[in-house]
Amino acid sequence: MFLDLVKANRSYRRFFENEAMTRDQLLTLVDYARQTPSGANKQALKYFLSNTKELNDKIFPTLAWAGYLTDWPGPEEGERPSGYIVVLQKEGFKMATPADSGIAAQTILLGAVELGFGGCIIASIQKEKLREALGISENYEIVLVIALGKPKEKVVIDEIERDGDIKYWRDEEAIHHVPKRKLKDMIIN
Repeated sequence: MFLDLVKANRSYRRFFENEAMTRDQLLTLVDYARQTPSGANKQALKYFLSNTKELNDKIFPTLAWAGYLTDWPGPEEGERPSGYIVVLQKEGFKMATPADSGIAAQTILLGAVELGFGGCIIASIQKEKLREALGISENYEIVLVIALGKPKEKVVIDEIERDGDIKYWRDEEAIHHVPKRKLKDMIIN
């Protein structure tokens, strides 16, 4: 059922790092994204794939992991992603809509769940440091990084009241809680 797929698609930030992702799996995820709608059908997005320790170790230090978890610097060794997809946009080939990267990223994450993986969309990126580390041409703008792997953490959705706190948090058992407003509080008419 589609709702089950959506609910299983959480922002996972801790992974079984030793559970490898293959390049073919990453290609499959990009192939899913490639077939989604694109503003004016420009198809301006390009992708940099990483599934080796060498490349993953270059990407990891350029990312910020969880803004609300201020005392957590990110996943420790052994809990880091086993794959990344860097979403790029070719310079001078602007998308007709900024929604393209969101559509592509969500499609990649839903596909990852279907393949037994999970991930996290990361927009807090040291872009120039990442560009240099990966040798990405100045002709490409770094838009997002999608961290992927076999989730190690449990993420649960907590229903909150209309004016409740929306900050995610972890309990003493390291279960990651994500507050979501009720459906009735999302509709204005």
